[in-house]
Order: sequence, then C-alpha cells, then structure tokens
Amino acid sequence: MFRRFHFEDDIYCTLECVPMTVRRKLDRIGLKVHLAQWQALSQGERLAICHLPAGEAEECDALRTFIVEAVQRTSGVQPQDLTPEQRRASEPPEQVPPSLVSEAASAGAVLTQSMWERLDADERYMLTKLEKRGAKLAIALRELFAQPPQASAGRQ
Repeated sequence: MFRRFHFEDDIYCTLECVPMTVRRKLDRIGLKVHLAQWQALSQGERLAICHLPAGEAEECDALRTFIVEAVQRTSGVQPQDLTPEQRRASEPPEQVPPSLVSEAASAGAVLTQSMWERLDADERYMLTKLEKRGAKLAIALRELFAQPPQASAGRQ
C-alpha cells in the first residue's frame, strides 16, 4: 500500500505527476526521473512504482532495476543518477530546518520542533520538498496538524 497525502488527491487518479512518496523512493534509490519520463511509463508501471516497497536494500535494488529498465524502454534514455547528497535528502533531519520554519511562517503557518517530532519520515520529507512552495506548504501543514472536531459539551 502506498502513502497518499490529501493535498495531492488530484494526481492519484491519473498519476500524471510523481507523488511525494514516490519522489522519496526515487531519492532513496538514487534516481532522477523527469516528468516526461514518468509520463511515458504505462499506468501499470506507475502504479507498480507507487506500491513497490523501498525500505530494505534488496527492495531498493529491485525497484531501481525496474525503474531503470522501464524508463529506458519507454523513453530511450536512462534516468539520471543522483549525487550522494541528493540521496541523503530521502532521510529528513531530526531537527526542523530553520529555513522551513521561516517558510511556514511566511505562508501563514506554524511549524515547531515539537510538531516536527510528531511527524514520520514521509511527512518530514514531504514538508522539506514543499519548503519553497508557500501555499502548498501551508495546505500540507494544515493537513498534518488538523485537529479533529471536538464534541460539543452537553450533546448526547
């Protein structure tokens, strides 16, 4: 099962764009797949990439092989390799980046260290990728930290 964020709901039907959790997988396995390359893949290949695991080293190797072969076959060009620094971005930092706090504030949202600590790695990764996307960053923060509705006092 692959992780879906509500702010990306519009892309899940067609997968015309690369979902955030797939972007994290691509960073983890060290590949840059351009949008045109992604769109050249069949719907089945895109779905497979969304659902295939990339947690263990063997899973990453298998996913990387699958993507390289599929992109090569559909576009005639291999995906680019990421630098080691770009690959490390798949594992977001334990401390909330000050620049992300600042960007969130500029977008009218709040992000603190205690909020950051409540997030899982996919959520942290997503926020770091949205850092320079003001409105989307604010929407994502609202999604992650929305409070469930409170039951009214005295209602039964």
